[in-house]
Amino acid sequence: MCGRFTVTSAPAALRAFFGYPEQPNFPPRYNIAPTQPIPVVRLHEGQRQFVLMRWGLLPSWVKDPKTFTLLINARGESVGEKPAFRAAMKRRRCLIPADGFYEWRGVPGRKQAYYIRAKSGQPLAFAGLWETWSGPNGEELDTATIVTTDANATLASIHDRMPVIVPPEAFDLWLDCAKVDETTASVLIAPAPDELLEAYEVSTAVNRTANDNPKLLEPVAPGEPAPVEAPAPRARIRQKKDDGQGVLF
Repeated sequence: MCGRFTVTSAPAALRAFFGYPEQPNFPPRYNIAPTQPIPVVRLHEGQRQFVLMRWGLLPSWVKDPKTFTLLINARGESVGEKPAFRAAMKRRRCLIPADGFYEWRGVPGRKQAYYIRAKSGQPLAFAGLWETWSGPNGEELDTATIVTTDANATLASIHDRMPVIVPPEAFDLWLDCAKVDETTASVLIAPAPDELLEAYEVSTAVNRTANDNPKLLEPVAPGEPAPVEAPAPRARIRQKKDDGQGVLF
């Protein structure tokens, strides 16, 4: 499972890593939560494109979003079969840029938070699926979900699931739905190499979605209690004319 993640690299660094022409300008995010806008890279007219989507996939056939379960993750083993993901796996695969993600391990009396990132410090590309939901009054909402798989040996003691991480050399294999069918693309649905990631304990301050600051990434000693801190003000999504920059708040 992946329920929180970070995007902390500079916009220019992410643009170079993923190879899209847009020049979005956004602040670092240290605690991205479901229903919030997330960066997504997809293929549009043969070219990689940066867009923002809501985290939590909403299939196009849903009548009332209020009664539909929030799909923040899609189990990789069944994305080709489940009605909620089947069409997206065929035609709407995407990459979700990240610098790391959080996971929780059960310990006596509580859950310990961990932060997981690439040992190299490079960004990560989560395998994702996206859909556009159209409402009865003509409204449209682009939504996305993160594909997950079994945890690798590095993470197995923390949680039994992890995001599918697509290596840069396989970006086109996952993104190009016109030339690569879902069966071929599914070879990428596998645990990341054990040597790719590192994990360490962090404060349970990350449990509060309102907390979004660099302190969340600081390691804590095993068993160290979370510091008491006031929650930060909730970020707002600002609406503005589309200038190709992209807005994460």
